Amino acid sequence: MTVADEYNNRALVPDHPRIILDWHADAKAYREKSRCETDIAYGARPRNRLDLFHPAQEKAGPLVVFIHGGYWRSFDKSVFSHMAAGANAHGLCVAVPSYTLCPEVTVVDIIEELRQCCLHLAHATGRRLLVAGHSAGGHLAACMAATNWSHYGVRPDLIQACFSVSGVFDLRPLIATPHNDDLRLTAATAFQASPLLWPMPNRLPFDSWVGGEESFEFLRQARSLAAAWEGLGLETRNTVVPGANHFSVPAGLADPHSNMTRRIVELAG
Repeated sequence: MTVADEYNNRALVPDHPRIILDWHADAKAYREKSRCETDIAYGARPRNRLDLFHPAQEKAGPLVVFIHGGYWRSFDKSVFSHMAAGANAHGLCVAVPSYTLCPEVTVVDIIEELRQCCLHLAHATGRRLLVAGHSAGGHLAACMAATNWSHYGVRPDLIQACFSVSGVFDLRPLIATPHNDDLRLTAATAFQASPLLWPMPNRLPFDSWVGGEESFEFLRQARSLAAAWEGLGLETRNTVVPGANHFSVPAGLADPHSNMTRRIVELAG
């Protein structure tokens, strides 16, 4: 396969339209039955909004932030409300933000928007954050983990742990794909937006999960950051989920009894 083929998840998973329809239905159903605050503004742009999902009985611990995917150019928070279900069932509060999409903004802009989101949540709750995300959201979660928060006037250990599912951590290969029509990455901005190429200012646990049926490139990307950050002294895990593809793999976050959710609870301490 070409590089473009390796990153074309919709072509690699012919059943993706059904899975995405299920996301919409499951997210709507979870919003209707959960205790949530919707459309909380964290920034000035129209899509700088988040939903906050409260558990029935909240326990001490970090606030979980789930960041959605869509190659930085599709979806919003309303499609992924159910990703709060697993952590909620264990007493953890979960924030699910939207962000402005490419090509209206750049990936570097989106990273800064998610930093604004984390700062808003830190100031509003006084709590540390456990950042999680799928696909582009996994990339953005890693960017939050690799941010030097002392530059933003908050505690440097703001991020307690990072849990990435099918993340892309080196964006340079995407320059050679049709996705770049919207992403508009150059060699310089791909470098600027790739947490694999950043210094790592924080010491925190980092989990990188990926579906066993995903492309070679997604399996490689998942290994790459876990290996690099382990070399910098972090506690890292690279977990392959057997039989899961790029669209089915995040389902574990919606299941209170899954290995993914158990690991989130463990990281939450």
